[in-house]
Amino acid sequence: MEFSWIYDHKTPRKLRSALKMYGVSSSLLKVAIYHGGKMQINGEDKWAIDMVNYHDKVTLILPPEVSNDNVDISPAPIDIIYEDRDFLIMNKPAGVATVPAHNVSVADSLVNRVKGYYSRQNFENQVTHVATRLDRDTSGLVVFPKHRFAHAALDEQLKKHLVKKNYVALIEGKVPAQHGYIDAPIQRDPDSFVKRMVGRAGKASVTEYWCQESNTQASLVKIRLHTGRTHQIRVHFASLGLPLIGDKMYGNCSNIIPRQALHCYWLSFYSPFKKTNITVTAPLPDDFQAARDYYFSKVE
Repeated sequence: MEFSWIYDHKTPRKLRSALKMYGVSSSLLKVAIYHGGKMQINGEDKWAIDMVNYHDKVTLILPPEVSNDNVDISPAPIDIIYEDRDFLIMNKPAGVATVPAHNVSVADSLVNRVKGYYSRQNFENQVTHVATRLDRDTSGLVVFPKHRFAHAALDEQLKKHLVKKNYVALIEGKVPAQHGYIDAPIQRDPDSFVKRMVGRAGKASVTEYWCQESNTQASLVKIRLHTGRTHQIRVHFASLGLPLIGDKMYGNCSNIIPRQALHCYWLSFYSPFKKTNITVTAPLPDDFQAARDYYFSKVE
């Protein structure tokens, strides 16, 4: 896969330094140097220490990635919200895991479905990189970088909290404020391999929310995560005595919706390849909309 830039700085730099200015990591440079890739200046193969001058064209060529044969292909369809050469963004349905589980014989996670899609499209790269995840019973937007450079670029943004994700949730009871922050550390529950809990030994975790509708039974809230802990939204609201409706792990089962009422509806991040933000939205799924209509009068 080939990536090129026009070097627009007056000061000459070594090729490796120039490429790093455009987001090429040290690990990607090693792939180019030692594993079948190339680095070029004005279309000619060069070494990492060769000098780049103003208005030179610098190019990184990465070798094809080797697909993991242990990841099964699923023929199930995917709901594509956005796609370009570098990123695939999907609307995940509830009930589908993001990544394959090791304890099931038939794998039908998003990773398996995306691998099936890549296979049907005959993409050069058949490796399924996943950058963001959602719990099995949470619906909404998930990003699959389509190559290792895109994955590295998005991982860097995730580490710096530059990837923005907004959720909508139905909460049991009335939230205490129209706009609030839940700032409470989250740690593993010592009595469970899966559950998390608020605790002093946990990692810093911040959830911001805005109440959209509320009554004595429920609240509809929009949520922005400022950290990305496992089960963060579910744990934070449960810690207030206001679990998500339908959340069997941290709250109660519901006859209105068969899973936690949580949906990632908005996502935004920067594409270094297009040099612009990619911002997408996903509509409420039918089960969530029906639950919302049950608790709040439907607006025609």
